[in-house]
Amino acid sequence: MSSPRTTHGSPHVADPAPGYGALRPARSWLHSDAPSLSLNGPWRFRLSPTAAVAEDFAADAFDDGGWDTLPVPSHWVLQGDGAYGRPIYTNVQYPFPIDPPHVPDENPTGDHRRHFALPDGWTDAERIVLRFDGVESLYRVWVNGREVGGATGSRLAHEFDVTEAVRPGDNVVAVRVHQWSAASYVEDQDQWWLPGVFRDVTLHARPAGGIEDVWLRTGYQDGHGRIDPEVTAGPAAFPVTLRVPELGIEQVWSSPADVAPLAAGAVLPWTAEEPRLYEATVASATETVTLRIGFRTVEIRGDRFLVNGRRVVFHGMNRHETHPERGRVFDEEHARADLERMKRFNVNAIRTSHYPPHPRLLDLADELGFWVVLECDLETHGFDAVGWTGNPSDDPAWRDAYLDRIRRTVERDKNHPSIVMWSLGNEAGTGTNLAAMSAWVHARDGGRPVHYEGDHTGAYTDVYSRMYSSVPETEQIGTDGSRAPLLNCTPAQGAHQRTKPFVLCEYAHAMGNGPGALDQYEALVHAHPRLHGGFVWEWRDHGIATAASDGTPYFGYGGDFGEVVHDGNFVMDGMLLSDDVPTPSLYEFKAVVQPVRFSFGAGTVEIANLRHSADTSDLRFRWRVEHDGVQVAGGGLEVPAVPAGESVTVPLPAVPVAGDAETWLTVEAVLAAATAWAEAGHEVATAQQDRSVPRPAPTARTRGDWRPAEGTLTLGIAEFAAGSLVRLAGRPVTGPALELFRAPTDNDEGTSGAVEESDASVAGISNAALWRRDGLDRLTTRRISVECADGALRTVDRVSAANSGLWVTVESTWSLEDGELELRVETAPSRGWSTVWPRIGVRFELPDAGAPVDGAEWFGAGPLESYPDSMAAARVGRFAAGVGELSVDYARPQETGHRSQVRELTLTSAGTGVLRVTACPDGRGRRPGFSLGRHTPQQIAGAAHPFELPVSAAGHLIIDAAQHGLGSRACGPDVWPPFALRPEARTIRLRLRAG
Repeated sequence: MSSPRTTHGSPHVADPAPGYGALRPARSWLHSDAPSLSLNGPWRFRLSPTAAVAEDFAADAFDDGGWDTLPVPSHWVLQGDGAYGRPIYTNVQYPFPIDPPHVPDENPTGDHRRHFALPDGWTDAERIVLRFDGVESLYRVWVNGREVGGATGSRLAHEFDVTEAVRPGDNVVAVRVHQWSAASYVEDQDQWWLPGVFRDVTLHARPAGGIEDVWLRTGYQDGHGRIDPEVTAGPAAFPVTLRVPELGIEQVWSSPADVAPLAAGAVLPWTAEEPRLYEATVASATETVTLRIGFRTVEIRGDRFLVNGRRVVFHGMNRHETHPERGRVFDEEHARADLERMKRFNVNAIRTSHYPPHPRLLDLADELGFWVVLECDLETHGFDAVGWTGNPSDDPAWRDAYLDRIRRTVERDKNHPSIVMWSLGNEAGTGTNLAAMSAWVHARDGGRPVHYEGDHTGAYTDVYSRMYSSVPETEQIGTDGSRAPLLNCTPAQGAHQRTKPFVLCEYAHAMGNGPGALDQYEALVHAHPRLHGGFVWEWRDHGIATAASDGTPYFGYGGDFGEVVHDGNFVMDGMLLSDDVPTPSLYEFKAVVQPVRFSFGAGTVEIANLRHSADTSDLRFRWRVEHDGVQVAGGGLEVPAVPAGESVTVPLPAVPVAGDAETWLTVEAVLAAATAWAEAGHEVATAQQDRSVPRPAPTARTRGDWRPAEGTLTLGIAEFAAGSLVRLAGRPVTGPALELFRAPTDNDEGTSGAVEESDASVAGISNAALWRRDGLDRLTTRRISVECADGALRTVDRVSAANSGLWVTVESTWSLEDGELELRVETAPSRGWSTVWPRIGVRFELPDAGAPVDGAEWFGAGPLESYPDSMAAARVGRFAAGVGELSVDYARPQETGHRSQVRELTLTSAGTGVLRVTACPDGRGRRPGFSLGRHTPQQIAGAAHPFELPVSAAGHLIIDAAQHGLGSRACGPDVWPPFALRPEARTIRLRLRAG
């Protein structure tokens, strides 16, 4: 380790050395009965704008009476309502000059002090250790005025020997934290920069003859377990006893030389589906350490990643530690609720992006059951801005810092059965330091593979990993396809990578409304065994709770806190909103990855168990039949327990089919009994089958007696003036106006990549930019004609935008048919449109008029929003929702609320139906969708935050003949061609009557 170097009085501010002073070697985070004292709580705090501030605060007798009080753990920028600076969000950018290893003199520095009383009897301890579980970024520690050391590695644990510094009675600990240091260059993760002492601070009394470290490595094969123990303790600690009461194990080791592997006998294995744990203790005369062990064996066999001999498919999430008020401060109750929610949504794996989480999270992962890829605290993404010049990953001066980070990662968490892979870090380029990290891991832990996505050529990692590869590229990776090139690989390197298991460490960027095409990736996993699934980016939005100038609360993102550089709302990219509300994309994920698959036959259903190892004995199966969304039959379905990887075909009961209504059969698998994460009856998997008798749509009447019309006209429930609708069912209504625009989603605004062999997008230009270029957000209308006939009205309009020679012809025909009012809208684009369209629809304006439209009931796809490439979670049925429930409160307002395949729609006001709409399929059987909200697409597109939308009681109903898909282009592939909406003629046909 290099010697400390001083910059403005602060060792290591410009030095990559990982620590100094009485810093102790890394070891496991253990549950011990040795005495400990939490130093969490209120500390005295002072913030200085630079690192060049006197160190007199560390003196024992320093008077801190004029300082503020700050809670520890916390981030100081989230305390004091902005008095201590503000959070900074960047994805790739460094918020300081790229001048490694130096950082600016303007370096916010937080000084912390607190008193503590040394407990009685602690002076008899052999060692007294001060532990910090997480401090961002560089910190230095004094006890009673004596400097005991310092360290970097924000999400890593550090322990300092303070035996010689403490005293009986009152003691003072002082900690100086610098926001920026050399370590900041290797902690450039896509997240908020949040300085402070944000994890626990604990004082430990280490007893003479205590146990320094324990590693109980386990294995499983053919129903039997083994334990390969490692005990770190001095000779005075022995004899040491291992006990696993449930297995009848009591093994005494008289000396360090006696510690050796032992058979555990017949055991139940640990898996993410059946997380069987056994309590074990390792005890000396003065200390007992308690662990929960799970028996499992991880191996790579050929191009298969196996646990206990069976292939693993990761249905995973990238998980940051984030909370809108606490930042990365851990709260166990909230973390448990988070993981229980993951289980309910069929998530089976976590990648700890991009650092080790609080250690208690891994206890919960062991208990609840997740495959975990544990990632080191390392990312240098900002060097991309300078062509990776100076990247520390290949600089020998940074070797010790890199090795220290991986060592502290592995040593802290090595006992957890949930961890099945170590990851070196993320987006840090490549280089010899990463290779050295991998070599260290392989030497230390031969029981877990090594992952790092940036090792594209496979020089030092065990699995082939990629981010955001498209569906076609992922498919060719899954095949032999050795002639197809792989990213940054020579043919020989590509052939080598194809011999390994493939994992998408990030895919399906869940930013805003999206992503689409999850089901396409899932289909590849089942078609190509080399593909082992992946991890969605990411689990949760990172919004920070703040308020507008008028006090309106909202969740802030990059730029909302006055950052000099930032990456906007790119931090709002989760399947869970900042306030814990699941987005529709999470329901889509659950449906796509459900562990039971149903395939309907003639009077039968095949039930396939896609699980890793658990059979279906924990599930019960049921069925129901609905006619036009109303249940008419249902019951339980007798299904034998289906082993993992197998299927069974069972007969279905007789399904009553209606002649005058749609008939839908639904089957589902639900939990038979409550679990630690869900109640009995929780739906695990479901599927629907359309059993309807085909019924022809009413034919459209042709008319030949059209004549010019003017003035007012009444047709049934509709009133017109000069050909324009003014009232409908007794309420003021205007429309239908052609609507081609939608408030761009984050994916619509993305430029990350066009789909191969597709004209759905233009590389480097967002679809939203093209829509604005073509004026889709500012269409104007020129009426060409107004004609009437007996019981009918027809208008023809040309719709176009300023400074554009393109147009759409819109013919709208109102008529009385079979005593009902029918509207038929036919649209036809001119030649020359060169881009996809966001939608083809018509919009009706519904003014307040004293009794606003405030909800909808519908028969169609639901209950949540759905789009062409995001339909797996949608089922056909009857649903109802208030107008506010029909949209999702995305952090940046955007397209939301579209319900696909509507058959019937009733608009309601104060619980009473006011207008009923029946949608007829077009000539190709395609059904329209609808959205209902308080704002127009243009208003939504103009707002950066929800609170910026105007207060409105008006209703805006859009009936869409078609919508463009969602894709994942905010960071990934664009909409796949079959779901891309190209300019084309469309027809919308509706029947309307008073509710």
